[in-house]
Amino acid sequence: MSREEKKIRAVIVDDEELARGVLREFLSAHPEVEIVAECADGFQAVKAVTELQPDLLFLDVQMPKLTGFEVLELIGTDRAIVFVTAYDEYALRAFDIHAVDYLLKPFAAGRFETALQRVKQRLAGTVPPPTELSASARKPQEYLERIVVRDGTRVYIIPIAKLDYVEAQDDYVALSTEGKRHLKQQTIQSLEEALDPGRFLRIHRSYIVNLERVTKIEPFRKDNHVLVLSNGTQLPVSRSGYTRLRAMLDQRASAPGA
Repeated sequence: MSREEKKIRAVIVDDEELARGVLREFLSAHPEVEIVAECADGFQAVKAVTELQPDLLFLDVQMPKLTGFEVLELIGTDRAIVFVTAYDEYALRAFDIHAVDYLLKPFAAGRFETALQRVKQRLAGTVPPPTELSASARKPQEYLERIVVRDGTRVYIIPIAKLDYVEAQDDYVALSTEGKRHLKQQTIQSLEEALDPGRFLRIHRSYIVNLERVTKIEPFRKDNHVLVLSNGTQLPVSRSGYTRLRAMLDQRASAPGA
């Protein structure tokens, strides 16, 4: 294997040119690391990482278009990830997904060297690999306000308010919104945990519904029901789902101002 093939291939993602410049300067002392791309926003990052498959990602959190955590939802976490941000509030979430390190701006060269050493340990297999994002991509009691989905090279952002219902399809979920369906690799259970239970309800082992879309519940054969949405879609309701649904609808109907 040649010296070139042994290089660590890195992508820098930050919307601030100055911040990217600092990383470039620190990395210039490390010929074993090759910067294969620089990105100024999340969309560029998803495209670059998908095409280049780097070993290492220096990733800002707060960026235009997509946050750093949303970028990881789309590209996965099967590479060394170093968060580089001015905000310390995301540190626990970063380490929940087993990021290699968390550099808080501004950081000195010595702190950067520590992070790079940890990267080399991770790539050598001496540090446990990262796990899926799941609930670690948000703070406790903070529910999703939008869902990001990748379809090939295209990225879709679905506001939660426009999500009609979710259907489980093996290890994927089908997200129905405005007459379209988008597939996302995620379990329905993990998505259920990320959605506001006051707005979304699991009515069946394979379905989650936006309660704002519900128009009526109809009987369907013996002891079974179907849910009718405002666009005419009919969804099956399990017995336990029916009990939860009736309780939730009754609660919403009796709420002040309802």
